Amino acid sequence: MKAKVSFRISIIFTALLLGVPALGQESPHRLFARADSARMNYDFPAAAALCNQALESLDTASRARFESRSLYASNGLSMMDFCSTPTVVAKQVMPLEDFFLFYPLPNHSWRETPNQLDTLGGGNLAKATYVPDGAGTIVFSSKDKNGGRNIFITSLLDSVWTAPVPVNAQYTDDADDIYPMLSPDGESVFFASKGLYGMGGYDLYVTRLDKETGSWSTPENMGFPYSSPYDDFLFINTPDGKYSIFASNRECSADSVCIYVLEYDGMPVRKAIGDVAQLRELCRLAPSGDKARFDNGSAVSVAGDGDDQTGEYMAKMKEVRALRDSVSAFNASLDELRERYMSAEESGKERIAGIISEKETRLPALDASLNRAVKELQAIEMDFLSKGIVLDTRKLQAAADKQVVGAATAYTFTKNSFGKPFRLNILKPEPMDLQIPEPGEEGLMVTIRPANGKSLSTGAIEAIKDLLEGDIIRSNENGQVTYMAGPIETKEEAAELVEKLREAGETFISFE
Repeated sequence: MKAKVSFRISIIFTALLLGVPALGQESPHRLFARADSARMNYDFPAAAALCNQALESLDTASRARFESRSLYASNGLSMMDFCSTPTVVAKQVMPLEDFFLFYPLPNHSWRETPNQLDTLGGGNLAKATYVPDGAGTIVFSSKDKNGGRNIFITSLLDSVWTAPVPVNAQYTDDADDIYPMLSPDGESVFFASKGLYGMGGYDLYVTRLDKETGSWSTPENMGFPYSSPYDDFLFINTPDGKYSIFASNRECSADSVCIYVLEYDGMPVRKAIGDVAQLRELCRLAPSGDKARFDNGSAVSVAGDGDDQTGEYMAKMKEVRALRDSVSAFNASLDELRERYMSAEESGKERIAGIISEKETRLPALDASLNRAVKELQAIEMDFLSKGIVLDTRKLQAAADKQVVGAATAYTFTKNSFGKPFRLNILKPEPMDLQIPEPGEEGLMVTIRPANGKSLSTGAIEAIKDLLEGDIIRSNENGQVTYMAGPIETKEEAAELVEKLREAGETFISFE
């Protein structure tokens, strides 16, 4: 009898050492499977508890391999404290193959992959590159030298494009970063990633431009309900300032995505949601109180009723109308603020004046967008006239009106067409064989000319701050921006700095 008891204790002790469940216990793999199931059902408290239970049953070596798997649950649990509650206008299931063509963006702006910027193509989810005509800056996703898919940026400098550099070199990783989209004001980049702080699958992130330093901020997870345990990607704010739109596979089959249309909220109020059922309902993003807006089958193709040029004309009519409405609403908002300023107490006038000033600085850009759209519309009309084609503008306007989102009607999705293949004249980085001179008594100073022609990448600035103690001096002579830093005492330190600068995408480096 004693031998049997001793043998049983020995089995249990060995099982604990090896991370194998003793009799009556669940295996760590089973616990992690249950945790994943709870996480995908938005039950992050249960998922985190199951992960902790699984980790406690493992030895130190095994725990290190599994800890990363529990991060998704703990991250989701933390993000339950910061939830937004946007107003949902509509949602529509679309084919995965070309869902992006239904976004309200300029026609012919999506380019098929592979292409010059994304030479290897995008894989299962990333199907195209956004390259609109007339853009001065392009952000795109492409595989880097390490095989990871990261976000790069290039800008038009006179007649050539700058050598692409990572938007956030210090946050590049082996996971995919896909569908980067530059905000209408050029100061934010929205993208999806698997490799940053998230809760599993692709989450949505935003990084913001610091106009003083020219660097991009640490990417911020947009949180619930934009991000979820599923794949969420391709977030935009529409140029007219009315809507935020993104896609997700949280509610559809593997060959489809759901496009969500939300009312734009420039200053969302975040709050904690502790109830799992309430969180699950929030992330379902059902259009409130209007069932006609859900799966309304209103996805249509402009080009379906005529040729591409007619479709382009109708799309431009819609854009002009939306911009006119935006300008009108913007001016009405300014007039209301000015009236409030006149009747406000002295203590409140300064705050209102600041809001008015900020809005007034944005109005010229909105007016310029409207004027440009009107000229483009007129150019299309002149092209029709030169071909002897007479347009029935009333019928076309009626058709275009059906695509305008109304307060009491469903959002109408309009399918655009792919753009033609493109070829950009991109600057090549300088040769990599850099000669580093021997430091003198006062050391070496490094000079960097930004690869994008405007500012150093965030990774480059961080590298300089990590290795050097002096200030970073920025100068601009005849439009040529340069940065200088130092001193550097040894060639080894200089070589290490060069390596880190090149990893950050900066190759125009010299020493003196």
